[in-house]
Amino acid sequence: MASLLFYILGFIMLAATLLCITRRNPVHAVIYLVVSFFALAMMFYLLGAPLVAAFEVIVYAGAIMVLFLFIIMMLGLAPQETPEGPGWQRWLPLALLSASLMACSLLLILQDPAASKQIGDFYLAPQAVGEALFGRYALAVEVVSFQLLFATIGAYMLGKPLPKGEEK
Repeated sequence: MASLLFYILGFIMLAATLLCITRRNPVHAVIYLVVSFFALAMMFYLLGAPLVAAFEVIVYAGAIMVLFLFIIMMLGLAPQETPEGPGWQRWLPLALLSASLMACSLLLILQDPAASKQIGDFYLAPQAVGEALFGRYALAVEVVSFQLLFATIGAYMLGKPLPKGEEK
C-alpha cells in the first residue's frame, strides 16, 4: 500500500508541476506549485522524514509561496485578459489534484508507516538533521543563504520605483 501511495503522490506532484509550468496566469501557477509541494511533503513523510515534510510545508508551501504571490502582485504580473471557456474547465485540474491529494492524505493517516516500528527506528531526529546541515553540508547551506540574499536584493531592485523623470 505504501508503494502505491508513493506512486500516486509522485503522479500528483508531476502533474501539478507540469500544470504550474504551462499556466499563463502566475497566480494559478503558484497555486499548482503549492499542490506540488504538499504532495512532496507527503512523500517525505511516507519515506520516514516527518521533520523534512514539516519544513517543506512551512517553508516552501507557506513562506516562499506567500513571497512569490507578494512579488507577483507587487510587480503586476497577472494577465489582464479574461480567459475563454467556462470556469469549471479552468478549475477542473486543480479540483482533481486537490481531491486526489486529500484522498492520499486520508490513506496516509489511516495507514501510518511508523505504526509497526519503534519511533527511534523510523523517524530521523532533529539533532541528526542539524548535525548534517551545519556539519557535513555547511558549505551548501551557506551557498543557499547567499542565493537567497541575492534574490532578495534583486526583488528589491525590481520593486523600487524609478526616480522621477526616468522611464523604463
